[in-house]
Amino acid sequence: MPDSPSPEHPRKIRSYVLREGRLTAGQERAFETLWPKFGIDFAGQALDLPALFGNDSPIRLEIGFGNGESLAQMAAGDPDNNYLGIEVHRPGVGHLLMKIEELGLGNVRVMRHDAVEVLEKGIATAALQGVFLFFPDPWHKKRHHKRRILKSSLVKELARVIRPGGFFHAATDWEHYAAQMMEVLSEAPELFSNSAGSGQFTARPDYRPLTKFEQRGQRLGHGVWDLIFMRR
Repeated sequence: MPDSPSPEHPRKIRSYVLREGRLTAGQERAFETLWPKFGIDFAGQALDLPALFGNDSPIRLEIGFGNGESLAQMAAGDPDNNYLGIEVHRPGVGHLLMKIEELGLGNVRVMRHDAVEVLEKGIATAALQGVFLFFPDPWHKKRHHKRRILKSSLVKELARVIRPGGFFHAATDWEHYAAQMMEVLSEAPELFSNSAGSGQFTARPDYRPLTKFEQRGQRLGHGVWDLIFMRR
């Protein structure tokens, strides 16, 4: 039986449950051949991002990129910016590595780690131009709301790593979570301002790809809410 958390070392509440699906043969090959070039192993220390990308272009980070399709499409359409994707699930990481190869992307780097820990320990102050958080786990049961990733502590960390004039863009298909996101982000007007106006959601910008899941939801009449807040 695992030890219970002590007051000095409380058990960390994570926003995800690690479900290890099986890798396809292509994903296995991607880890073997592509990770050494595009993957970043995290050792709990600050990252030299310009060195890892090989240039000083602005960096946009996606928290929890899923299978990486959206990140790959954004990077392909925006070669003047660098994209750092962080995801914990190996099949998704493997899939993104395959997309990097397929699309010939040189402006993408990938990490397989807890994104919150990477932000806290690995990203320098004002190192990022922007951060994306698309369709995070809504943890829709009330007793699980504490697991939702977007909370005041993360907003403060985002404010530290995003440079003034940069942005934070979140999207969700759960209306209750959208309202909570709006509330949490609006609690720090000295850090972030709503690009659409106080209390307003924004239309999906062209750069955010429309996912198959989102298209299916739209056919069923489900809503999607985008929030874009600018770093003051």
